[in-house]
Amino acid sequence: MPYKKRIYVPECHYHVVSRGNRRDPLFMDWEDYDAFFYNLDDIYEKYPFEITSYCLMNNHYHLQLRSQVISISKLMALINKKYANYYNARYKLTGHVYEKRFFDDILVDQRSMLAVSRYIHLNPVEAHMVESPDQYPWSSMQYFMTDMETPRYLNIDCILNYFEGTKEEKREQYFQFLKENNQGLRRISHKSKNVWSDR
Repeated sequence: MPYKKRIYVPECHYHVVSRGNRRDPLFMDWEDYDAFFYNLDDIYEKYPFEITSYCLMNNHYHLQLRSQVISISKLMALINKKYANYYNARYKLTGHVYEKRFFDDILVDQRSMLAVSRYIHLNPVEAHMVESPDQYPWSSMQYFMTDMETPRYLNIDCILNYFEGTKEEKREQYFQFLKENNQGLRRISHKSKNVWSDR
C-alpha cells in the first residue's frame, strides 16, 4: 500500500517525531547527542530551517520545526540519513536505524504551537527521567530558561512572543504555563540548576 503524500505548507511549523528501529536506542552517550546537533548545524548551512522546541530522548526525538527552503520530507530525509550514516559507522552496524517513516503533524495556530512546545519539553518529566524540564540537558528548555546563546537554527522567541512583558517575564510565564498544564509535575522552580549528567 503506497504511503499517503505529506502536506507541505512552508509558512507552518510541524511537530516531527522519529523513533529508533524496533524502539532501539538512537543515542547511546553524549557523543551521539552532539553528533545529532552537529548534523543539524551542518544541514542548516545549506538549507536553513527553524526549530522552536526540541527534545532528544533515548530512542526517539521530537522537533517543532519549519522549513521554508525545502519541504519537511526532504529536510527530514537529510537529517535522518546523515545521523543514520554516523550511527551505523560508529557502531559498525548495517540496515535501518529508524522505525517506519517519521511522524509529522502540522501546527496551524497559537494553541497548537504552545501545546506541542509544552508536550516536547515535558517528555523527560513524563518519562520520569527528571523532576523538572529544565534539568534535562538534551532539550531546548535550557535556552528558554537562561540567556545561553542559542544555536542558529533555534528560534525560541517564536514561542516566548506569545507571552507579554520583558524577556524574563515571558520566560516566567512560559514556565508557569508548563506547570499549570501538567498535573503530575512536581513543584519546580526556573531557578533550579540545569543537570548535565547521563541518565
